[in-house]
Amino acid sequence: MASAKHPWSPGWTGPIAQSTAEVKQEASATGPNLPPPGSEGDSDAEGSPSPNSSMTTRELQEYWRNEKGCRKPVKLLFEIASARIEERKVSKFVMYQIVVIQTGSFDNTKAILERRYSDFQQLQKTLLKTFSEEIEDIAFPKKHLVGNFTQEMISERKLAFKEYLSQLYGIRCVRRSREFIDFLTRPELREAFGCLRAGQYTKALDILVHAVPLQEKLAGHCPALVVPALCAQLVCHRELERPLEAFAAGQRALELLHAREGHRYYAPLLDAMIHLAYALGKDFVSLQERLEDIQLRRHTSWSVTLKELAVREYL
Repeated sequence: MASAKHPWSPGWTGPIAQSTAEVKQEASATGPNLPPPGSEGDSDAEGSPSPNSSMTTRELQEYWRNEKGCRKPVKLLFEIASARIEERKVSKFVMYQIVVIQTGSFDNTKAILERRYSDFQQLQKTLLKTFSEEIEDIAFPKKHLVGNFTQEMISERKLAFKEYLSQLYGIRCVRRSREFIDFLTRPELREAFGCLRAGQYTKALDILVHAVPLQEKLAGHCPALVVPALCAQLVCHRELERPLEAFAAGQRALELLHAREGHRYYAPLLDAMIHLAYALGKDFVSLQERLEDIQLRRHTSWSVTLKELAVREYL
């Protein structure tokens, strides 16, 4: 509970003697010492600045902006919800259904994907090349010559793979690695881009709508990793004559490419957004100026369209 002696606490009754300049100086040095809204044991009123607060409007806006960004950290939980035996002409294997759940204060959406034992095995092999010391204590379920399809073995592996993924995610360098992110997203993204190349735009969007949110959660440290998938959504929506949805996907991609003008998608994306903005009656002039500015400063021009870039992904 905030101290009643603190000039910003709800229970403070003393005179507000600090000038606005002094408050600004103190806030910039240490930040407002306020309990976060919605914290345990605090009501909304107790977690908010006092009506008697001497914070300026700008300081209040900055405070709430910081509070919004200081929620509980995102954490992903892994569950192996089920398993099924799949038989093909020349092979038989078990498919494990992985459910990825995000905790924290952002959302509670979940992603569902399937991987087989050999996929986990390839992940382990790949990670060992780069993170052998980091994962040396993480157990990987061994493959047996017989008994791999018994219910007892499948149940045992479900628990083992859950623990395996959770432990990998607990290692910062591993969970941020391309290998780990690709294991959870690449098969679905590869299928989506394959559908895009084949002109199956609706099917591609159906896959991307589930794959992109998971990719965003995994690639928070490097948002640009999500740009190709967002641009694929733009292309699919545009081909299906859904300009508003296409423009929205493009806006998200541009936000992620902020200050990354050298990215291979940046100029083609701007060009596509200019045409969409013009067709929708939106501000296309500012986008055109950004594109021209890049060309003048870099003395280069792009040679491929956004769609041409998209169809080359995951080949």
